[in-house]
Amino acid sequence: MENSRPSSPDAPPQDLWSSILDSVSSSRSIPSKQVIVLGEPSSGKSTLVSALLNKPPPEEIKEDQRTDFALGYDWADVRDDAEEDTLARLAVYTVPSSAPAYTSLLPYFVPPRTALQHTLVVVVLDWTRPWSFIQELEIWLQWVENWVKGDGSRELDIAKEENRERLQAHWQYYAEPSSEPLPATSTVSSTLLPLGPGTLTHNSAGVPIVVVCTKADLIDEGNDIIGSGPSGMGGMVKGKGSEWEERTDSIMQVLRAICLKYGAGMFYTTPQPATLQVLRQYALHTLFMPPAPSPAAAAPGEVAAPPRNPFPFQHKPNALDRDRIVIPAGWDSWGKIAVLRDGFDAKLWGEAWENDLENSEDDGSEARAQRLYATLVPDLSRKPPPLPPLNNPTPEQVFLAKNYDENAKKPDRDPRGAFRNPNETASAGIVGPMGSSSFNLPNVERALTEMESVAGGAGVNPLSVSATRDAPRALSGRGGTRPPNAGLSIPTGGASLALGRSAAPSPAPMSATTPNSADDQSQHQALKAFFDNLINKRSTRVDDRAAAKSPDAENGVDEGS
Repeated sequence: MENSRPSSPDAPPQDLWSSILDSVSSSRSIPSKQVIVLGEPSSGKSTLVSALLNKPPPEEIKEDQRTDFALGYDWADVRDDAEEDTLARLAVYTVPSSAPAYTSLLPYFVPPRTALQHTLVVVVLDWTRPWSFIQELEIWLQWVENWVKGDGSRELDIAKEENRERLQAHWQYYAEPSSEPLPATSTVSSTLLPLGPGTLTHNSAGVPIVVVCTKADLIDEGNDIIGSGPSGMGGMVKGKGSEWEERTDSIMQVLRAICLKYGAGMFYTTPQPATLQVLRQYALHTLFMPPAPSPAAAAPGEVAAPPRNPFPFQHKPNALDRDRIVIPAGWDSWGKIAVLRDGFDAKLWGEAWENDLENSEDDGSEARAQRLYATLVPDLSRKPPPLPPLNNPTPEQVFLAKNYDENAKKPDRDPRGAFRNPNETASAGIVGPMGSSSFNLPNVERALTEMESVAGGAGVNPLSVSATRDAPRALSGRGGTRPPNAGLSIPTGGASLALGRSAAPSPAPMSATTPNSADDQSQHQALKAFFDNLINKRSTRVDDRAAAKSPDAENGVDEGS
């Protein structure tokens, strides 16, 4: 009996409820998409972000009061027309400029391995600076190519291949919107045509890209001459059929040819909400681009039709109205670009673009996109004035050596010349004031000699004048009866002071001219002898006064009295 019982079914997994909850949550999960907005400062990025998120436009902020973050971020829910259900969640990342300090942050917040299939890249160009279109496009599109390289993992390679197939299928299955209803069948009995020349030759990862030219309303603004207003197309007079229209059409042809190489769409926008809403609808349509259909799902001889997009784009392409240009990905081709204006060579511009991306040296022998575009649109930006030349100061020691050599050749630049007699020559013996005619030794000797001759026989020693003036008080303080003038003489008012000499003769006066370097030693010796003589005379006078004060001298005075 027991052996005849059927075997029991496999035991349910332990995480049965977790798997059920995960399946329900995944079926009801809200898909998340993200947009990367790339553009230079003041190019209109904030207006586009507000339109993509269906938010009110930001208030006008002056340029000096604008605050840009290293990486801007905002998000919003995408709801249906009745505003009841949330269909998706949209996040927008904004880069303030093309500086590497800003663009290097994006891979950390938007890693390509997980975000590649859910990301749209919007490149913003400003119509007030049309001469920078090609340069900015090269910078941003090269950044996209570097961003998709990621970490080089196997998962990233698979995502890039699937993304490329999806974008290529979008181009091959593209059909212009029409009022007729779509066929109910899931297959199309036709053969897919290959991509046209110059179509999707780049963008190997299949990143959806949209090039948006903002401020298109300034293309045909009220000014008669472009260049004086906000836009800057040079001194071209506007008007139908004029050079102004030809040049703007040529710019559009160049941009369309470049967008064709990357499989990108192109839009012109204005601050009017109508053009911004068209851009928002196209962005959602591109973000929810269905994957490429599987060939196995189609019957023999038929081609499987791609799944329907939950956000259809029903606006027809517009290549004529310059302020409302709509070029969706999949519609354009070289033939349609050439129809706009005769004489445009799309192949030449494609080769010139390739030469720019190779970063080879420009020897002028091959076409370059930036050089060709510069001839089409001259650069009229207001460049800052050039900086003054760098002031390289002379080293301090070099400056001093130069001036020292110059001053050494000019005797009047010597600061000691203020103390010299112009008729005298420089001396190496006595320097400074002693080398001047006013304070040299011969003049001092001559003055002393004249004082001796005037004083004559007065017998007055000028060095003892101060002692003579204080002598009466000193003697009266002792209480003695000696006359105050004993042993001392006070000169009369009319007599001149003279320097008394004892036995030693005065040295002979020296020459009035400053001695040469050979007589330095003799001059020093004469100076020394002069001061020694003064010291000797001083000591002699002191000895005489001491002898007069001795007791023997006082006794002699008393006896004589």
